[in-house]
Amino acid sequence: MAGILSAARSRAAGTGLKVTAVRQIHSSHDVAVVGGGIVGLATARELILRHPALSFVLLEKEKELALHQSGHNSGVVHSGIYYTPGSLKARLCVRGATLAYDFCDKKGIPYKKCGKLIVAVEQEEVPRMRALYERGLQNNVRDLRIIDAKGIREREPYCRGIAALDSPHTGIVDWRKVALRFGKDFEEAGGAVLTEFEVNNISVASESPAGSSEGMKHPIAVRDAQGSEVRCRYVLTCGGLHSDRLSQISGCSREPRIVPFRGDYLVLKPEKRYLVKGNIYPIPDPRFPFLGVHFTPRMDGSVWLGPNAVLAFKREGYNVYDFSAQDFADALSFRGLQKLVLKNVAYGLGEMYRGVFTGAQVKILQKYIPELQQSDVLRGPAGVRAQALDRHGNLVDDFVFDGGVGEVGSRVLHVRNAPSPAATSSLAIAEMIADEAESRFSL
Repeated sequence: MAGILSAARSRAAGTGLKVTAVRQIHSSHDVAVVGGGIVGLATARELILRHPALSFVLLEKEKELALHQSGHNSGVVHSGIYYTPGSLKARLCVRGATLAYDFCDKKGIPYKKCGKLIVAVEQEEVPRMRALYERGLQNNVRDLRIIDAKGIREREPYCRGIAALDSPHTGIVDWRKVALRFGKDFEEAGGAVLTEFEVNNISVASESPAGSSEGMKHPIAVRDAQGSEVRCRYVLTCGGLHSDRLSQISGCSREPRIVPFRGDYLVLKPEKRYLVKGNIYPIPDPRFPFLGVHFTPRMDGSVWLGPNAVLAFKREGYNVYDFSAQDFADALSFRGLQKLVLKNVAYGLGEMYRGVFTGAQVKILQKYIPELQQSDVLRGPAGVRAQALDRHGNLVDDFVFDGGVGEVGSRVLHVRNAPSPAATSSLAIAEMIADEAESRFSL
């Protein structure tokens, strides 16, 4: 019966069908991967391709896969310009972009290499632009070059700037389609996918009532609130917005803490899409914690403008009025967030103001495309970023893995932070996580 139930829910996840009658799942696997976002799916796929003799299950709390950060992002395939040379982020982004394009080619997933300009509109930005150029060269970003105002107009006729970095291999893709293809590969390799399985406990499994040795073969029990249980030898979590809570329920540390930041986009009206051909980005300002607004074409032909960055009142709160008392209290009570706010009061208030008054955001965008008018834009979608913070109020900018001691801790690997650009880097991140899992679990 356990196998039938598992297969039924796996088929439902793969086809988008909902199986409401299936509950009380009891199944056993070698490895359980918690989290059906793009990182969890890429990791599950990588592991099952490396270890086809092992049994894998992927657990996702939603009815469908890749609904949150993986389905609420700008869709950019980044090239790896911004990151510290030699860092994991730099290496994984550059390799991840190559792997992503190759994967899309093999699977027939459409994408566009529309390029990106990182534009300096003021003279004081030029030294930072040149520093970015040197960083990009050190990171082996292909065909990166500096262009002048004339070169900008040749690439983007309506964009105004004094100089820019031209990154021709930056592209766009529908990352949710990519993530779902990862899931399909995982299922076709024999992996099971259980949706509507919201993990609320990871602990040592008890012996079965019949007194069998099941508890010894699969000593870890992963349970949800409905009483379903999956037993396994090892657990790997890629929980995104809930990564700190997954760590806590298995007896590990809750730090770094996840604080949700919502990014609200504007969209160009269809008749104004001619204003933007490719990605147009600002020169990052090191005084501020986030990148700033930019212009992003989409695979469906739309153009997104933004986003801002404001504290979300719910971890999966994509609308202004979405609110969770638990999530809000959790964020405000964290000393790390309090310190971050105190260090960036003016910036934070500005982001909130621009989120309410679209004219203020359009004014910033006009630095790059002067012809843009407030009447040319509409309010668009939003995404929520799982921002990891330490207790000192610093944004955690590197990968964080966590486990523990004892029977549970030694068999659990938490991916606590997979920083942006996680979608671009997902296949490269999956290789690294799989290496880590093999090392820790001796797979």
